Amino acid sequence: MTENSQQPQSAPTSELPTQYAPAEVEGKLYERWVERGYFAADAKSDKPAYTIVIPPPNVTGSLHLGHAFQHTLMDALTRRKRMQGYESLWLPGMDHAGIATQNVVERELGKEGKSRHDLGREAFVERVWQWKEEYGGKILGQMRRLGDGVDWSRERFTMDEGLSQAVQTIFKKLYDDELIYRAERIINWCPRCLTAISDIEVEYQDDDGELVSMKYGEGDDTIVVATTRAETMLGDTAVAVHPDDERYRHLVGRRIKLPLTDRTIPVVADTHVDPEFGTGAVKVTPAHDPNDFAIGQRHDLESLTVMDERGVITVHGPFQGLDRFEARSAIVAALRAEGRIVAEKRPYVHSVGHCSRCKTTLEPRLSMQWWVKVGPLAKAAGDAVRDGRVTIHPADMSKRYFDWVDNMHDWCISRQLWWGHRIPVWYGPEGEVVCVGPDEEPPGTEAEGWKQDPDVLDTWFSSGLWPFSTLGWPERTPDLEKFYSTDVLLTGHDIIFFWVARMMMFGLYAMDGEVPFKTIALTGLVRDQFGKKMSKSSGTAVDPLDWMNAYGSDAVRFTLARGANPGTDVPIGEDWVQASRNFANKIWNATRFALMNGATVAGPLPDPSEMTATDRWILSRLNKTVAEVDAFYDDFQFAKLSDALYHFAWDEVFDWYVELSKTTFMAGGEPAKVSGRVLGEVLDVTLRLLHPIVPFVTETLWTTLTGGESVVVAEWPTDSGFRDAGAEREIETLQQVITEVRRFRADQGLQPGQRVPARLTLDGTALAPHEAAIRQLLRLQPEGEAFAATATLPVAGATVALDLSGTIDVAAERKRLAKDLAAAEKEKAQANAKLGNEAFLAKAPDQVVDKIRTRLAKADEDIARIQAQLERLPEA
Repeated sequence: MTENSQQPQSAPTSELPTQYAPAEVEGKLYERWVERGYFAADAKSDKPAYTIVIPPPNVTGSLHLGHAFQHTLMDALTRRKRMQGYESLWLPGMDHAGIATQNVVERELGKEGKSRHDLGREAFVERVWQWKEEYGGKILGQMRRLGDGVDWSRERFTMDEGLSQAVQTIFKKLYDDELIYRAERIINWCPRCLTAISDIEVEYQDDDGELVSMKYGEGDDTIVVATTRAETMLGDTAVAVHPDDERYRHLVGRRIKLPLTDRTIPVVADTHVDPEFGTGAVKVTPAHDPNDFAIGQRHDLESLTVMDERGVITVHGPFQGLDRFEARSAIVAALRAEGRIVAEKRPYVHSVGHCSRCKTTLEPRLSMQWWVKVGPLAKAAGDAVRDGRVTIHPADMSKRYFDWVDNMHDWCISRQLWWGHRIPVWYGPEGEVVCVGPDEEPPGTEAEGWKQDPDVLDTWFSSGLWPFSTLGWPERTPDLEKFYSTDVLLTGHDIIFFWVARMMMFGLYAMDGEVPFKTIALTGLVRDQFGKKMSKSSGTAVDPLDWMNAYGSDAVRFTLARGANPGTDVPIGEDWVQASRNFANKIWNATRFALMNGATVAGPLPDPSEMTATDRWILSRLNKTVAEVDAFYDDFQFAKLSDALYHFAWDEVFDWYVELSKTTFMAGGEPAKVSGRVLGEVLDVTLRLLHPIVPFVTETLWTTLTGGESVVVAEWPTDSGFRDAGAEREIETLQQVITEVRRFRADQGLQPGQRVPARLTLDGTALAPHEAAIRQLLRLQPEGEAFAATATLPVAGATVALDLSGTIDVAAERKRLAKDLAAAEKEKAQANAKLGNEAFLAKAPDQVVDKIRTRLAKADEDIARIQAQLERLPEA
């Protein structure tokens, strides 16, 4: 619809500024909401509960677009449920983020020339707490800026007193049930962070390395093995071959010389070896490779550790004290000098594990660690989804979940850090091992020879308790009774393994089979506008606060929600945020117009018999939109519901209903009052529908329009059931006429505001009552005495005859169109020639052929359009 049509004038009934300025209202509105307690949930309420616990961001973190994306969706869900009459709890909090936080504080100490060992454990932990109080939780303030409707009175931290009690309680329970144990196994070790790393925190990437083939043994006992980690050969305790490999059958059971050492090692037969790969023989280093460790267990091989925790060689004089990478080169050189190098391949690209925190190359390392026996826990987590107690959305993500929980390995939960939940196990002077519960005293003092395990628990251990520990478990608190099980876990598909599966296992175990959440709603990841990963190095990373400062929080939220298709990544660019800002401005301006023209929410709606067809049409469309939006919410289709609201508000309400109603408002009288009430109703409902996604602008407009306390606590709209198919058909016909004539005007080069004499033949159609609106919207003047119909448009049973004699140069227009037609016909001929060339089709790539077919279709469309324009023009 056009923006410059004549608007009826009347005294404004609101004090809305002429322009919406987000920065002037957002902060004040948010603080008002918090002060009034709108987001606080009451465990004593009789209302049904609706609960979401926020995926706790790291205490080291700040708001990034991924946070803003997921927070927008969670906020929309909880705001809607609150409006629907639920006791809606969105519980906030932060994760202590063991490795990440310890690294931050250690870097700060490094600036002072100190290490954590200079402070000692107790003082270092106190320093971390000081850092947390001063700098941690930056993201919490940013959440306010975004508009997160969380219950700040229930804010939790994974190392607060209550959650610490929960961690100690479940550790003790798992330990007593023999689901936690201590064992020496191969783990992923970070020589930089000096701690074990779980399998799912390993980032694999292709690195340039070397593949070295070398001879072991002497004479007839020679055997060739290949490795990318030559430095580990110092810890070899066997060579393995396949039992059925005839080449090495004579060597199985014999001992051969290990080069560069004074040791001999056995040749063993193991089905793990692939006889088709390489030479069919592999070196076995049980202390430095998980597969080799398993072979060592099967054949009772010795495990020799040849590197310390920093990756420095600890054995064999010439190499002792060398870094692992220095030792690699030195050992290859020494083997080459002895004539034992058979082949060297450089570069040899292969997949190498790196620490997800510091990017250091990890080292498989034999280490005594604490483990969770996940078998029964993982089975329960899988069963809960299979039997329908928990629904994964979208459903096709279930396969990834099952692939993980059905094949889960025991979980290494100990970390060699100082910041975190200390493992509650004490070791006595006589080898005693005692697990201490939260209400129990340690079994003895250090002076008596008792020492607590120095390790802390994996961060994911405590965050795995989040859905119930935040509600007071292990106590059966009123919060736990009211708000557990939680309703929805909304999180990225990338942490199914890190967090989702762990919460499922612990929730079912701790809560006697009660699931931690009823629905797992998985989102994609936010990407740049080209679908690529955002990164600081490439200059594509975006601070959402910059966009919120420039365009308002509502614009950022609406952009994110409009891209949120379940489980798929979300591309986003600044121009899309600008478009969302324009949408917020459109809502603002349309509401101002409505308020100036008598829109009201006072009293019941008039009887449909008193309404115009336009009134009945918009109310029918309104109720369909309510039903549609509800269905999309229940299916977590945020993109579709946002799009539906956008097109209903902008296209149908603002561009059609408001414009079509202007003649009614201009005429005044009872029809204007009826339409004013209908417009008020439509805006009231539309603003409430939009509120969960764009809370700030809707709050300002809704309270001004209705005089209500706050849209935050207003009722969610319901479908009244009102439908008027006849009115919908009538207005669709009207839209068709206006759209077709506008298209013709544009084709003839008429300016939007240029007035043209016209004769309308509407008798016998449903359009007769709309003649005034048609003339106003199309800038059509009444026909004068000299009227001459130079163009006639039959549309939808009506006829619109236009007199263009005084508005366009027909001869020049015909000449222009003839030129355009010739160009389109030439394009068509060229495309047909290529598509008719068999030799070309045989060689051209599919995408090239498809492009030419698209050009042909476009040419056909252009020819038909231009010919129709020529037919409509009068003779020159």
